[in-house]
Amino acid sequence: MGANELYNQIVSVTEEYLGPAAGRFIDRIIDFHLHKIPSKVSPDDIPKLSEWVKVSLGLLTDDKRLVDECEQKILKLAGH
Repeated sequence: MGANELYNQIVSVTEEYLGPAAGRFIDRIIDFHLHKIPSKVSPDDIPKLSEWVKVSLGLLTDDKRLVDECEQKILKLAGH
């Protein structure tokens, strides 16, 4: 799976929870926490990325089930 394809899948998963803001949300996490450009995200980045998504979504909602569900869907993209 290419980096752009992986990135698109991550955004697609996150769109289920954040709608059109998902792309910007993921871009900021990848840039700020992974210190890379979004198009360079790799399967090795998924565990750290999913943790930051979990923390960030947790700040936006009290629905732990929703946050955990999103985290698990992102982890599945790398086979975790």
